[in-house]
Amino acid sequence: MCKQVVVIGAGGHAKVIADIIVKSGDKVVGFLDDKLEKGTYVLGFPVLGRLTDLERYCEYFIIIAIGNNYIRKKIVEEYPDLNYYTAIHPSAIIGIDVNIGKGTAIMANAVINSSSNIEQHCIINTGSIVEHDNIIKDYVHISPNAALGGTVFVGALTHIGLGTSIKNNIVIANECIIGAGSVVVSSVKEKGVYIGVPAKKIK
Repeated sequence: MCKQVVVIGAGGHAKVIADIIVKSGDKVVGFLDDKLEKGTYVLGFPVLGRLTDLERYCEYFIIIAIGNNYIRKKIVEEYPDLNYYTAIHPSAIIGIDVNIGKGTAIMANAVINSSSNIEQHCIINTGSIVEHDNIIKDYVHISPNAALGGTVFVGALTHIGLGTSIKNNIVIANECIIGAGSVVVSSVKEKGVYIGVPAKKIK
């Protein structure tokens, strides 16, 4: 059955989400965005209003198409009971025994291998690889072309940068930022920003 979806946000990330919705055979009703005027069109779909208008659209599926992990979390905390849509691009490869939580977006050519658990409102971005037995907690963003080895744990609200590589059996704490192109070869045990090869915390 075709699902009708309202997209929160109307920027570049939201355009990608809208494309996934259409390619999945579902319908974009429109966008809610605080920076664009109502009646504006994005990719041919209307801006319906601002985030404060969300309660008018509760009968639809909703997806938060905003890249900032903390903003997604804030919106979910304000509107916890909505029917959140899970967006999975048709070209994504999803293994056996994989769980994907509500509100999560899986972009084109992403790979999630067997027995991994992707929790709620995550972003698994274009071409990223999540190997077997990974646990990805709520509100994580894994950027394009990042690669996570087997049995990796990524804590809530963490951002894994573009092209990052993470060795197998690594644990990454909540609320970390792993800079683009970094290589993580040992567990990250505390909140902070980590960059480099191997990745080290910025003082």
